[in-house]
Amino acid sequence: MKPNKIEKRADDLLAKLTLEEKISLLSGKDIWNTVPIPRLGIPSITMTDGPHGVRASNPEVGRKVGPATSFPTGISMSASWNPELVEKVGQALGEETRDMDCDILLGPCINIVRHPLGGRNFESYSEDPYLAGRTAVAYINGVQSRGVGTSLKHYAVNNYEIERHRASSNVDERTLREIYLAHFEMAVEEAQPWTVMCSYNRINGVYASQNGYLLKNILKHEWGFQGAVVSDWGANHTIFESVANGLDLEMPGPAKYYRMLGEAIHNWQVDQEAVDQAVRRVLRLVLLSGRMDGTTSKGSVNSPAHQALARTLAEEAITLLKNEGNVLPVSKKAKTIAVIGPNAAEAVIQGGGSANVEPPYRVTPLEGLKAALGSKVEILYEQGCDNYDEPRNVPAGWLKDPKGQPGLRSTFYTTSDLSGTPREVRDGRKAEFWWHIGVSSFAQTPFSGRWEGSLTVPAEGLYLFRIYHSGIVRLYLDGKLVVNSQAGKGGPGQRDDDVTARVTRLFKGGKTYALRLEYVRYPDQQVMHFSLGLGVTYAPGKDDRLARAAAAARRADIALVFVGYPEAYETEGTDRPDMSLTGKQDELVAAVAAANPKTAVVLNVGAPVGMPWLDRVAAVVQAYYPGQENGNAVARVLLGAVNPSGKLPVTFPKRLEDSPAFINHSYPGCREVNYGEGFFIGYRYFDKVEREPLFPFGFGLSYTSFKYNNLRVPKRVKTGKPVQLSVTITNTGEVAGKEVVQLYVADSEASLPRPPKELKGFAKVELKPGASQDVTFMLEARALSFYDPYRKVWTTEPGEFQVLVGSSSRDIRLKGRFTLE
Repeated sequence: MKPNKIEKRADDLLAKLTLEEKISLLSGKDIWNTVPIPRLGIPSITMTDGPHGVRASNPEVGRKVGPATSFPTGISMSASWNPELVEKVGQALGEETRDMDCDILLGPCINIVRHPLGGRNFESYSEDPYLAGRTAVAYINGVQSRGVGTSLKHYAVNNYEIERHRASSNVDERTLREIYLAHFEMAVEEAQPWTVMCSYNRINGVYASQNGYLLKNILKHEWGFQGAVVSDWGANHTIFESVANGLDLEMPGPAKYYRMLGEAIHNWQVDQEAVDQAVRRVLRLVLLSGRMDGTTSKGSVNSPAHQALARTLAEEAITLLKNEGNVLPVSKKAKTIAVIGPNAAEAVIQGGGSANVEPPYRVTPLEGLKAALGSKVEILYEQGCDNYDEPRNVPAGWLKDPKGQPGLRSTFYTTSDLSGTPREVRDGRKAEFWWHIGVSSFAQTPFSGRWEGSLTVPAEGLYLFRIYHSGIVRLYLDGKLVVNSQAGKGGPGQRDDDVTARVTRLFKGGKTYALRLEYVRYPDQQVMHFSLGLGVTYAPGKDDRLARAAAAARRADIALVFVGYPEAYETEGTDRPDMSLTGKQDELVAAVAAANPKTAVVLNVGAPVGMPWLDRVAAVVQAYYPGQENGNAVARVLLGAVNPSGKLPVTFPKRLEDSPAFINHSYPGCREVNYGEGFFIGYRYFDKVEREPLFPFGFGLSYTSFKYNNLRVPKRVKTGKPVQLSVTITNTGEVAGKEVVQLYVADSEASLPRPPKELKGFAKVELKPGASQDVTFMLEARALSFYDPYRKVWTTEPGEFQVLVGSSSRDIRLKGRFTLE
């Protein structure tokens, strides 16, 4: 539908709405749906969590439920440095969203990676706004090309999780514009997302949901945003201040604050025009979706094409950080390979929180390697150690539902004692549950649920169950009650008091035990959830896994060690406590490296980690969170079927104290988060103070080599005219590969301080051995500008500029200069 036609229809509908109907449109009907107006044929539209897959695993009203393709997470998308590929992934995500009967996918999450410990770093794109912006534009264009909307989030300055609901991000105007808004501006102006989601936090003391400077002045007026501003779920805190200052839709529903909006209008606390503007934007969403006309696009979910695309993105993101002696790819002469580590036989594919997706399947690295190598190579597998301190969620492979498939059978009742006819029965469920209450079909009814199946642990040991929950939980093993735990009762509008229950039991490896978990919610409970964790403990002297891992490494031609965090360790809602790998993983890597000099470490993490063993291993591969095709993608890179071409979208510091935000942000949580480092974040800071990182921004090795030559830069350029640059790249190695050519710009004589250099262009080129290609960049005026906080404008000053072209922020191959007249 053409934009002008949409605007006219929205105006026509607006004129027919009563005030009560208008107000109803500004809040959700429930957790995912907007309010319909049957009298005028205005339907609900449905939103769903993303951003790397359609999250549809809980039995909520108005939603189709079931598995969806789990693509690599946001940090992998930017690590590919391939917007064209990200746009294709966006198209697939749009198709899956539509197939799951939803209209808006809540993503992309593009907040800047400011601090290494941020809980949602895995879900975000980069420390650099240019890379984040280009990735976001591609993602939005891809999703929305399929007739599905996006929600650009979280606007703005949301770079931490602990105290995100209350804390204030205090940032100066120039830093705000150049670092924390620049990528939002790029995405809005170039891709026009259907919605922008405001964040939970305050910005300079004012909640994002009612920050008129950000929502009205900048987003809507200055950038020309045409869509609707949606609150993050529960982020609105006012009856009329938010709608007056630019918030259009309060989510989730039913209305919490906006139910009193009519009274505020009557009392002249808010102008009717502000409400009408918000309603017009919501109506625009409904019309864009096609639901009102029955013209929604068609979709597909879990198709072979989408699964192949998920693997391709994972492969292009995987980043080779070290390869001493060219131990990778694994030699075709290798007869025995040791596959070691807690993340080898577990497919850790994503982080936690609202981005967690239930996939149709997941491939472990061990499975991927076995499938690729067949019987040609002997694989010696050892776990080595655990990667958790607290018991983790029970792996789906340890559980079987009554039909024999991984997971448990869940049965939901609208009674408080698991009696009567079930409301729903589903197989293959995880041993965890999370669900908003007060916004669903169960809101006004009792609720109870039963999860049942069997448990088989791989090895004998003393296993500790940990159940973190709200409500009442009972756990049965072989029909015997072993846990009966009650959480505190939260009243209406109050937070429920969660509890953790623990019980230890001795299990034999390979033996099957009947498992049943029952859950009852309190009548006024705001959130229902439980998480069943299970971890094994060993008596002193009985845990010989490290020794067995070292012995396997000695026997092998090469040792591949898969370490990282357990799934959902990096998550929405909390930040990491430190940069260390959990458990005894550092000890494991050191022990294996001592046993075999040809040790390659594969990291399954979404953010920088410490590597005290770096000098002792031959190779390091950063796999991030690769989605459901994890094992297949990793195996293809390790074995040389794919040449790694990913580059780091964030700087890896040698230690946490080296990070620019370290002295300005005290974890865990604080009331005032002061962004005192200004725009000197990430590589900008490391360049400014001349500090050596562990691995620099933009870094990534290849199985081949590339030569840069013939940089062409004009000597003089008139202000306002684009600057055209070109460089020739040649593959000087023996195998085909892809190189990310990075262009940085330095302002030699600015009137205000500027970073030593800033990323302003990049291109990913694919070359066969001996082949060359010219790469051309166009620098517009904005690439040369800085934000002047005194005049409140973007400023481009005449003078000398330096251009730096290279393979990373610290590997500059060619330099040139031009004068802006």
